[in-house]
Amino acid sequence: MQNSAAFAYKTVGAQTVSPRVLEANLLSRAAGQLQRCRDDWDNTRHELTTVLLFNRKLWTVFVGSVTGEESQLPKALRENIANLGIFVMKQTLNVMSEPEARKLTVLININREIAAGLRERA
Repeated sequence: MQNSAAFAYKTVGAQTVSPRVLEANLLSRAAGQLQRCRDDWDNTRHELTTVLLFNRKLWTVFVGSVTGEESQLPKALRENIANLGIFVMKQTLNVMSEPEARKLTVLININREIAAGLRERA
């Protein structure tokens, strides 16, 4: 599980889709995993740490790529994505320290909204 988010990123990317579609697909996958935990809390709570770590690693990759020197995104957009990534990290720690199904909703919504935006621009 150590590098599963990065592995998923590479695996899905090998399917020759645009980077935006790749990112949208990975965010949707993470959102689906989070929602499954939220919706079936009693039966999937044992998977929570794995699911949260996958989402966190995915966001770590996104933040790293937009804040890197090679990023061609406008500065304001890079800053917004980085700030959103920081929020995701804080929310993840919050859920891990005090697990509650309802706390997953914000992470699910963020992933889905960003995925939808990426698909519109692809």
